[in-house]
Amino acid sequence: MILTTTDTFPGRTYEILGVAKGSTVQTVNAIRDIGAGLKTLVGGEVVKYNELMNTARALATKRMCEEAEAMGADAIICVRYASASIMQGAAEVMAYGTAIAFTG
Repeated sequence: MILTTTDTFPGRTYEILGVAKGSTVQTVNAIRDIGAGLKTLVGGEVVKYNELMNTARALATKRMCEEAEAMGADAIICVRYASASIMQGAAEVMAYGTAIAFTG
């Protein structure tokens, strides 16, 4: 599956199939959350939260691609990500874009 953040796919003709999306809600365990809270006292990068968000983005992207493949897509253009805090230590990540099928 080809993914791009551009609004079009230059040099190819294609049919728009619709919006493809994928999402996940991920949490860190309580021990890691306490450790992340302590990190705010001394500053710096919160590595466990970075790992959490990287995992969530990868899973949301995978689910978006699976939905696009089910539509018969060859690529997804206009790929975007959104995230929201659901509760303390939990975040939703959504990946979405326009599924297209090449016609020529």
